[in-house]
Amino acid sequence: MTSRTTPGQVGPPVDTHDMVVTHRAFRRESRLLVSLIAAVPDGDMRRARQLAGHLRWYRLGLHNHHQGEDELIWPLLRARVNLEADAVLRMETQHERIAQSLDEVMRALPAWQASASVPERDQLVAALTGHRAVLLEHLDDEEAHLLPVAGHHLNRAEWDALGEHFLATTPKRQLLIFLGAVLEEADMSERASMLTAMPAVPRWIWRTAGQQIYARRIRHLRGRP
Repeated sequence: MTSRTTPGQVGPPVDTHDMVVTHRAFRRESRLLVSLIAAVPDGDMRRARQLAGHLRWYRLGLHNHHQGEDELIWPLLRARVNLEADAVLRMETQHERIAQSLDEVMRALPAWQASASVPERDQLVAALTGHRAVLLEHLDDEEAHLLPVAGHHLNRAEWDALGEHFLATTPKRQLLIFLGAVLEEADMSERASMLTAMPAVPRWIWRTAGQQIYARRIRHLRGRP
């Protein structure tokens, strides 16, 4: 590998596996949005409003996640790598395509939410399906080619700034839901690692109330309305 590092990157590689755990949530939720919305009966306004709210929640999380990478990760990597720079540029282009696909989804959402009609529902599902295809291409590429580069060219504080950005830009009432979504498919080791990295107070809130709040939410979303 012909790459260069700056003095700030001297040290052991950074473990970037928390990004893989986070990506699982976006993979799952994008899949569920397609299937749940496709199953809404014609005229079911209550269910349409419920899933429209969930879609906006998903969009917020994905936007904040990618905004953090755009502002905090890609500029550092562009300055520190040579041959791997094409992977960073590719990530930026994929982020633009994902944002465009989500814009198409959000343009289709108001008409369906207002009517819960089958034609508007199917148009929204088609837009979501297209968005998910672009998203999965990006997540697979990032995990295979970008995370190893980030692990070798960023230090711990620089990598942790991504999570701090998400906490700072996300409404506090939504943070427990995002945490639940990320932890839902985590194994015991991954769950312990992510919870240990959290401040004590949020960790206590999650264990005493957050798990129950998240469980109620997914029952309402994934069960019968």
